[in-house]
Amino acid sequence: MSQMPDVNMTRLKRQGSEDIVPCPTTKALPKLPVPTLQQTLEGYLKVVRPLVSDDKYEETKRKVEEFGKPGGVGDMLQEKLLEYSQTKVNWVYDWWMDDMYLTARLPLVINSSPGMVFPKQNFTEPSDQLRFAARLISGIMDYKVILDARALPIDYARGQLAGQPLCMEQYYRLFSSYRVPGLTKDMLVSPDSSVMPEPEHIIVVCKNQFFVLDVIINFKRLSEADLFNQLKRIMQTATAGDRCEPVGLLTAGDRTEWAKARIKLMEDSTNRDSLDMIERCIFVLCLDEGVCCDKTDLTLACQMLHGNGSHSNTPNRWFDKTMQFIVADDGACGLVYEHSPSEGVAVVQLVEHLLNYIRVNPWNDVCQRDNPAIPHACHSSQKYQSKKMLRAQSICELPFPRRLRWKLSPEVFEYLKMSRESVDRSIANMDLHIMRYTRFGKSFPKSQNMSPDGFVQLALQLTYFKLHRRLVSTYESASTRRFQLGRVDNIRAASIEADNWVRAMCSDTVEDYDRMELFKKALKAQRNFTLQALKGQGIDCHLLGLKEMAAMIDMPMPDIFTDDSFDLTNKFVLSTSQVPTTMDAFMCYGPVVNNGYGACYNPHDDYILFCLSSFKDCGDSDSERFTSALRQALDDMQHLCLKVNHPPSPVMDLRKVDINGDSKMANGIDGHQLGLPMFPCVMARENDPIRKQNSRDDDDSTRGPIADGAMAQT
Repeated sequence: MSQMPDVNMTRLKRQGSEDIVPCPTTKALPKLPVPTLQQTLEGYLKVVRPLVSDDKYEETKRKVEEFGKPGGVGDMLQEKLLEYSQTKVNWVYDWWMDDMYLTARLPLVINSSPGMVFPKQNFTEPSDQLRFAARLISGIMDYKVILDARALPIDYARGQLAGQPLCMEQYYRLFSSYRVPGLTKDMLVSPDSSVMPEPEHIIVVCKNQFFVLDVIINFKRLSEADLFNQLKRIMQTATAGDRCEPVGLLTAGDRTEWAKARIKLMEDSTNRDSLDMIERCIFVLCLDEGVCCDKTDLTLACQMLHGNGSHSNTPNRWFDKTMQFIVADDGACGLVYEHSPSEGVAVVQLVEHLLNYIRVNPWNDVCQRDNPAIPHACHSSQKYQSKKMLRAQSICELPFPRRLRWKLSPEVFEYLKMSRESVDRSIANMDLHIMRYTRFGKSFPKSQNMSPDGFVQLALQLTYFKLHRRLVSTYESASTRRFQLGRVDNIRAASIEADNWVRAMCSDTVEDYDRMELFKKALKAQRNFTLQALKGQGIDCHLLGLKEMAAMIDMPMPDIFTDDSFDLTNKFVLSTSQVPTTMDAFMCYGPVVNNGYGACYNPHDDYILFCLSSFKDCGDSDSERFTSALRQALDDMQHLCLKVNHPPSPVMDLRKVDINGDSKMANGIDGHQLGLPMFPCVMARENDPIRKQNSRDDDDSTRGPIADGAMAQT
């Protein structure tokens, strides 16, 4: 099927690196540098070493040396890449976007779009859902005022390389972006203000039906009382309406199949109008039905991440829209977002604003007073209020929210059936575990003069080694926002030093002092990888640029990029990300490869929340076993630190661990349940194969979900 012209695209514009008009503060930042060729090749070999056998490493080393010899193919591609970088605001931006997101064909659900859980709400009557939703809309619009004025305070790096200003462009794409499916590659677009006025509506999805809700009328923002009344109208119409086909499920399927279905939909003018209203809206609000009485961390995470299937709330979504906020009638609330426009830090900042706005202005007083003007949680937005964004004191005759209509052909019904079956299989295959590890939080590594993030990353390496007796390619995002249009590069936690340390931890012949020395070396290697990536000297973006340059000039692909080792290092079996929040909210996502794990963690002072995911149909991965092994790894690491760095505590308290929202107290049956030290790792020793082996204080810029860029490679 050929791609037919898309009439809706005349109202939208592409969001490539050359289509983004950076603000003056962004232009003041330096451009992303191109690392030296030899530095990247040396770093690449260090990454490959712990992942392959000795023979395979030597084979890869020969190919790398051939690629990097003076005057060779590598030098030629490096020279062309340097020339290319002079013509771009950010030389890797478009290649990275395509590679990580837009060319990926797997569904967005689980594979790409993360879910985020907000603190649980206590709804005591049916109207509470709509009161909370009205307050949420008001808080979002409050934040959007600042975005529209491009007046957000500039972020500055913390921790490592502290004080450097960061690029803010990702924030300004939260409410202006939309992902359009394509037959071979998707496209990220935004409304073209030169063709159409800025959108003044949101889309509300209720009982699988889509409604247009104008939040600005006659240049004035609707009051929360008016928003509440409009939401009541939507709820009444949706409840009394005819049975509606779950059109939203089309966005949950394979990207190519959805692109084909969209082409068919666009053949009818009714569908074109509906798609246009969705694609140009500010955001989507999903009014969900509760799924169970027991709102645990796990049930909440599942509702936000995927909606629990075609029989539940998954059809109550439109996954192509960047921001979808979810409010269920049982008090479950959160969001799911399309990852390509922005990293997690921008979403977390928005959520923190919203939660603070709601905390200061309790939602249950909506419509209980006549004056719609309420105090602001963030007064900084008031001075940016334009005429267009003033709150309306009263609008007597509000137009009814318009329900969108669809005309589905037999072909579209077939695509809908395929998407329904696909998403239900994916959800049934998802193995998600949530653990609140409460023995210690980020304050403990800090007390040991260790980076909390590095500590957790090495805990994940030890966990995987305990279960599988090897290390695997690992992704942790490192922000490159110190540069114009910066996104992320990769921190490679599976280092040679980490491999040496985890083997020592699982050996009964290594003394604790030696384990600690290896631990410190592994932490130092992790820190060096982090600093390198933060400075724009990471290897992943550079290798991608060299590979894409070879394709651009239409030359045979160099052996370094067709080598099995290159493929292995880019299949991220461990997709990890630190997403810290100050409130009781957390993010979750799925694995990025079939046999992999997703590991999103949120470190607080006295506990660490982990969201761990895998796929059930893969015999190599098991989220329950990984959760148990991770808990033991953290216990072992704390015991090592206390034994070597400090005298052992005279009393060890029984430990309370929260798994999937179910609090459990260790019952004293055995040392593992008590969290007592279990050196060496018996499970690892029993399965040890013979193998030849050659011998951050928290940083704001290493935040971001889905391994921020690895996700779309699933």
